[in-house]
Amino acid sequence: MFGWTIDEERSFAVLDAYAQAGGNFIDTADSYGRGGPGGAGESERILGRWMASRGNRNELVIATKVGMSPDLRGLSEATIARGIEASLERLGIDTVDLYYAHKDDPDTPLEETLGAFGQLIGEGKIRHAAASNYSASRLSEALGIGERAGMARYEALQPHYNLMERTGYEGELAGICEQNGLACLPYFGLAKGFLTGKYSRDGQLPDSPRAQSVRDSYFNERGFAVLDALSEIAGEHETSLAAVALAWLLAQRTVVAPIASATSIEQLAELLASVELRLTPEELAQLDAASG
Repeated sequence: MFGWTIDEERSFAVLDAYAQAGGNFIDTADSYGRGGPGGAGESERILGRWMASRGNRNELVIATKVGMSPDLRGLSEATIARGIEASLERLGIDTVDLYYAHKDDPDTPLEETLGAFGQLIGEGKIRHAAASNYSASRLSEALGIGERAGMARYEALQPHYNLMERTGYEGELAGICEQNGLACLPYFGLAKGFLTGKYSRDGQLPDSPRAQSVRDSYFNERGFAVLDALSEIAGEHETSLAAVALAWLLAQRTVVAPIASATSIEQLAELLASVELRLTPEELAQLDAASG
């Protein structure tokens, strides 16, 4: 959201509230902000200026990505080398804690990509490498190559996974994460905002750049059955639908932390409520049934 739907001042307010609540893990990418006036990389620049102004870099875990920026696509050795230098400059830091291959690049050998990540680890420019948007077969192949000398081993996976998007992750990908000890950090944890409850059956769309995409994907019987289940459970716990949706993700065996966006301090408070929320086996089963 930073640099796209909220400006720097509002981004700083959200980041301050997040840090004050104990949050320390922030996910961005070299392509984020591309829809805003600052263009691709603006999210990293805003985050960098915030860290510099607060002097809190050492208290944070910073994840960013390479491979999907409009000006720097793919996962070749040259692209990754250019990508990390640009991200480090925008962020104003010396090392990225978790560096993702933002999207699989079938045109570049995995050996080249993983060798480039391994080089960056050796140079101290990144601490760990990770994958996003990989198929089960390609992730499995990459993990095998990552065991070789000079290569980087992917330590985490960032898939598209939430109550409305289950089939792409559950099964093979989840099994690979569990068998290989990969941390799963799913993106779009709230299904582009659909699971917050701001969408209704009357077809009225909120003011959101993702609203039409949400309507096209989730305005159906299954989608509103999930919202009904979330609403019932949220009422029992006196919390938000968003908190329940994220708590469901947190209860999944391979998930370390779901990724969700906040555009205000009020929204952030709703998301943070998920950390303390423990759903009962019956509530988890209810959500599974509605979303299955």
